[in-house]
Amino acid sequence: MRFFGTTWVHHDSGYAARRVAVAVGSLLGAVASAYLLRFAYEGLEIGNVGPFLSISVVVLFAIASSIAFAKTWDSFGRRPAPSSDEAALKGLKTIGFIGSLIAYFLRCFVEAPGEKLRRTEYERAVAEFDRRRSARTGNPAARRPKRKK
Repeated sequence: MRFFGTTWVHHDSGYAARRVAVAVGSLLGAVASAYLLRFAYEGLEIGNVGPFLSISVVVLFAIASSIAFAKTWDSFGRRPAPSSDEAALKGLKTIGFIGSLIAYFLRCFVEAPGEKLRRTEYERAVAEFDRRRSARTGNPAARRPKRKK
């Protein structure tokens, strides 16, 4: 939601253009990151580190990317519990950043990433405010003082 400000509330002020820009930006970031990892892999090949380490690096990035994708996709729909293991997986999500970028890219086709979660929280807060506001009878400062007996 950091790229959308409050445009997600009413889908105004360039909301569609921002969704397209986030989708294109995340896709370009994922492609550039894949090329960067490819160059790193070629560096391992040039360094002649052996097939075990080369395969291990590829498998590590594939697993980390899939976990990062799943955790990022889940974070669009719900807030993590305060005692969850999200902090422990932060390093793994950093290694699998390509998965997170792909999750952002795919989510932009449906909505702004995290919009559904924010919208339910926003609507709940508006309903709570309306409920509290409707219980009031007016401005208490404008009331007449009570008569003294």
